Amino acid sequence: MPSRLPLVVYVLALGTFLMGTTEFVVAGLLPEIAGDLQVSVAQTGLMITVFAIGMIVGAPLMAMLTLRLPKRLTLMLALGIFAAGHVIVALSTNFTLVLAARFLTAIATGAFWAVANVAAAHAAGLAASSRALGLVGAGAMLANVVGVPLGAFAGQLVGWRGPFWALAALSAAAIALIARTVPHEGGDQQAVSIRSELTALRSGRLWLVLAACATTTGGVLAAYSYISPLLTDRSGIASGIVPLVLVGFGLGALAGSLVGGRLGDRRPHTVTIAAAAGATLLLLAISLLAGYTAPTIVLVALLGFFGLGANPVLMSLAVRFARQAPVLASALTVSAFNLGTAIGSWIAGLTLDTSLGTTGPAMVGTAVAALTLIPTTAIALRQRRR
Repeated sequence: MPSRLPLVVYVLALGTFLMGTTEFVVAGLLPEIAGDLQVSVAQTGLMITVFAIGMIVGAPLMAMLTLRLPKRLTLMLALGIFAAGHVIVALSTNFTLVLAARFLTAIATGAFWAVANVAAAHAAGLAASSRALGLVGAGAMLANVVGVPLGAFAGQLVGWRGPFWALAALSAAAIALIARTVPHEGGDQQAVSIRSELTALRSGRLWLVLAACATTTGGVLAAYSYISPLLTDRSGIASGIVPLVLVGFGLGALAGSLVGGRLGDRRPHTVTIAAAAGATLLLLAISLLAGYTAPTIVLVALLGFFGLGANPVLMSLAVRFARQAPVLASALTVSAFNLGTAIGSWIAGLTLDTSLGTTGPAMVGTAVAALTLIPTTAIALRQRRR
């Protein structure tokens, strides 16, 4: 029987749950936010894009800047900035200020994520580090099942600002939990060389993995970021039912992460290639069948399963290929995932004002997800030759 994971790992998973929720809760509230702030739905989607850009910058930058800081202090500061950013969004009536607050929040999220993985692995010990990291990652996946749909429900009941107030309060409470559970330590007494960390960037296989991280997530989230208008305008689904469809996507993503992680230990390259092919076909089917309610609901759930199921495998491959710099590799995968999200959601938003309309994002997602087959196949071929 595996030993029980320490409490701190569950607390860190709570943190990633809050951060996964805030990144995509906007997807279920686009019409409400757009109407209140008097901007278009496409412009409102920039709240997702800007957050992704902040994560791109924040994860590797904070991984480097916090190498010698106590982990507990870094985590608490990150959560404090995270809470403050949500308060600013909840109070603001200026869209530019909202975007600035989202960017600040994302920087804090990148810092938390980079350090949380290290803290969880250290607390669990070498024998249980993979299981601990899986649980921390599952917090973000669970956000799609519970946090995002619940935020969408709450936004429709009390207004879109309500979920942001709730996230601010919960993150403030999480600071206290971090203070109680993360062990106190001094700064890293070992001489940490940023130059030695950066030697990991010489690995060609690492760059192929990062490319796959960007395209697979960029394709899926290009469509998911604008799924609400697609469901209401094309599929004829009432706005009150949209959160239930988001639950389906989240359950698919959670199941895909668990199944992909388990299968990926034995056949990582089969999983990454199959997931890329499956996500591409599903996005194409959504583009073509968006006018049919029941098939679209099923396809969205399956998209969560295939579209995000390979992410743990890609992260594991990145850490393996980086060798002496696992923290930087983990941070770079976070950046790559969010780079894909930023570019994919930005391009997808532009298509809303074209003749493609609300099916445009799914079509963009199809093209981007198909690109994932290039790096994943290249990695598999290189491994076979080795």
